[in-house]
Amino acid sequence: RTMADGCTPTLAAAAATAVAAALTWPAFGQGAPMAPPAPSAAASSKPPPAAGTIAVAARDLPQMVAVEGTIEAVRQATLGAQVAGRIVELGVKAGDTVRAGQVLVRIDARTADAAVAASRSQIAEAEANLANAQRIHERNRALLAQKFVSQAAVDQSEATFKAAQAQVASVRANAGSASAAQSFTVIVAPYAGVVGATHAELGDMATPGRPLLTVFDPRELRAVAAVPQATLAKLKLDGSARVDVPALGRTLTPVRATVIPLADNRSHTTRVRLDLPAADGLLPGQFVRVRFATGTARMIAVPETALL
Repeated sequence: RTMADGCTPTLAAAAATAVAAALTWPAFGQGAPMAPPAPSAAASSKPPPAAGTIAVAARDLPQMVAVEGTIEAVRQATLGAQVAGRIVELGVKAGDTVRAGQVLVRIDARTADAAVAASRSQIAEAEANLANAQRIHERNRALLAQKFVSQAAVDQSEATFKAAQAQVASVRANAGSASAAQSFTVIVAPYAGVVGATHAELGDMATPGRPLLTVFDPRELRAVAAVPQATLAKLKLDGSARVDVPALGRTLTPVRATVIPLADNRSHTTRVRLDLPAADGLLPGQFVRVRFATGTARMIAVPETALL
């Protein structure tokens, strides 16, 4: 409308300005998008995180073969009875530490004591007979020189004297056997170690050959593994073997490996012994996994830490 229509100049100018702004500003969602806000000075100054790099290349890696095995003591003995008798003393139990020469078991020694006493009496009797036979023989030799006895009498006395000597030797040997049997009634530890198991109780009857207890030395242990014969020739026994002990969560390095020169005709395996260093918690009978090196192979590998 014109000024002649009664509108003031101020209102007309405001309307024109609003129309011009509407024609020049794009509608929401149309035209060019709005520019993103400029980053702050602190964000633009932070350096990007550093990324590690790994050179991937072919390398020689050892090839291993794993064989199951067990731990055993280098020195282990099962002590048994050598004479018959009732067990009157059993002063140890499984797990006890013993010293060399310590008394472990006592067997009723009354029968053995009686045998020793009898053998001593037999020795005394045999020695008396020997002394008498010697005197008779010497007397007959003197009488023979005087022609008072015949040569046959001298020969007879000599034979009696030699028989008496043999009898003395025999009863002395029996006495030694009786003394040895008496000593068998006391069983001692052959070396310092640990009682692994007891196979009898106080009051049981011991018989020759019956096992009574087992003793082992925990300071010297080894791993024993049965290796297939096809694999044995490939093994590298140069110190590269490793023994994994799952019960302890540890891996041990053997100090020496020994191949037993005997193969099992049923399993077609050969036993390999690996002497182990001292380790706390290592016990005979524990399961182990022995890893032997069989050679090397060239392959591409990356560290395990580089994998997500």
